[in-house]
Amino acid sequence: MTKHISIRPLRQAGFTLVEIMVGLAIGMLATLVILQVMAMFEAQKRVTTGSADAQTNGSIALYNIVREVSLAGYSLMPIDDSPLECATLTFGTTGITSITPVSLTDGTSDSITLSYGDSEMGGIPMTITGMGAPTANDATVNNNLGCKTGDIALISNGSTCALTTITDVSAASAVPPAIISLAETTTAISDANLSCLGNWNEITFGVNGNNLTREGTAIMAGIVNMQAQYGVSASADSNQVVQWVDPTGIWDTSVLTLANRNRIKAIRIAVVARTDRLEANDVTTAITSWADSASSPAPAIDLSADANWKRYRYRVFETIVPLRNVIWARDTL
Repeated sequence: MTKHISIRPLRQAGFTLVEIMVGLAIGMLATLVILQVMAMFEAQKRVTTGSADAQTNGSIALYNIVREVSLAGYSLMPIDDSPLECATLTFGTTGITSITPVSLTDGTSDSITLSYGDSEMGGIPMTITGMGAPTANDATVNNNLGCKTGDIALISNGSTCALTTITDVSAASAVPPAIISLAETTTAISDANLSCLGNWNEITFGVNGNNLTREGTAIMAGIVNMQAQYGVSASADSNQVVQWVDPTGIWDTSVLTLANRNRIKAIRIAVVARTDRLEANDVTTAITSWADSASSPAPAIDLSADANWKRYRYRVFETIVPLRNVIWARDTL
């Protein structure tokens, strides 16, 4: 008898269409959440890195300014008949326009102009003991304290002073007396002081095209504004700052008197750095330079020339720099 074996077909296992659609929906939802988190993280990262860049740029910009402000007035020795007391000063053919240690120019963004020399001997004065020998422009001095051909020399005869260029220094000047040849001999008479200032620098810091500039050359990006004030004392022979003033009115460089100039003992500087990222909405409403006071109002920072200025983030760096070469001259002013 034939035996029949019945084989049942195996039941196939798998996902139904409904299950697949539910899985896709869950996967899409998870993907959306991940993308949202990544977008928020990326936005926060850009804000953080942008702020870090602004902080770095602002710090370096302020450091560069402070480093040179500290040199302002170098080579103008604090002695009797100090160069800072020169009421009448002629510049000859030197190309120099001022020996004022620091000059501020007021504007939407201020500028700072510094003057200083690089004499290795610090501008120590020598006494002129004779003029006109062996040639008309030769000055005989009691010693040569670091003067070199090409240096700028300041001749001080009381409050009457003159700048000139040294055209030659006698080879025999290593042993006193020394003979120094001058391009001009204005005020160069016996018993006048002659100081060698080295190379005289007139450096201007400003802001242009969102860059900090030094003599018109961009040295740091991301700087959009700079504000500065003078710290002034009650008198030239005092070093206590009693007021902070803008470079306007009687403190404007064009009308600044010698007496008022010598009252300037420090400057206060604020540098404004900006991030590169333009935000979708306004994130800044106002920027302040430093704490305001009734006697010394803080200068306003106006960035409204850029219609989108409120959509950027900013960092403000502020410091006070004493003018040490003026401070040291207190007893002579």
